Amino acid sequence: MRALRILLIIAVVLGGIFVIVDRFAVNFAEGEVADRLKSTENLSTTPDVSINGFPFLTQIAGGSLDEVRIGIQEYEAGTGDGKQNIRIEDLRADMKGVEFSGDFSSATAADATGTASVTYDELLKTAKSESTQVGPGVTAGVIGLSDGGNGKIKVAVEATVLGTKLPEPVSVLSSVTVVDGDTVRVHADALPAFGGIEMAEARVREITDFEQKIDGLPGGIKLDKVEAGKSGVDITVRGSDVRLAG
Repeated sequence: MRALRILLIIAVVLGGIFVIVDRFAVNFAEGEVADRLKSTENLSTTPDVSINGFPFLTQIAGGSLDEVRIGIQEYEAGTGDGKQNIRIEDLRADMKGVEFSGDFSSATAADATGTASVTYDELLKTAKSESTQVGPGVTAGVIGLSDGGNGKIKVAVEATVLGTKLPEPVSVLSSVTVVDGDTVRVHADALPAFGGIEMAEARVREITDFEQKIDGLPGGIKLDKVEAGKSGVDITVRGSDVRLAG
């Protein structure tokens, strides 16, 4: 019995040592992945990286990780024109089935899902804010975006009719959708009326409707769904064969 107790104590101690070594190894690996991502994606800050699944050392031996979660604050994504970027406030991705090379120089996730958010101020950069003629004696321009409730965006349009600026901006409820996996589209549900003057729909939609392309996301992940939120649009991202490094 004494020998059995000794063996049990040894097993518990060794198990504890293994857990400590395993956690040390995963913490080290998370730091390495974070540094590599910061370098390859030209990030201004070090991303948060969490490698899930236990034991980690067994996953390493098999050349595959169950799950890697990544969080990036203030990611600068491209807009397709090569002139300006759009800032994503909070980009988070959950990578599944991450295969990596023997020297850890490359890693690819079988699937990835996540979320991102873009503030209304960032999205407003694409809207036509300068005053533009939309009808006889009517000029208008977008001056603000906000949450319209029920997943809609409220577009505030400032208008001048026959030389007189309207006392209050006209509010336009708009739907927001993802197009082609890389573009956020804002489309007015119903066109506004400015002083009862008849205007061509196409001219008015030049003001109320607009698109924002968002490309160059890490590993080639794409936009999936979008919905208006309290302070901006909340985006769901998705991808397959996503490259984390290499």
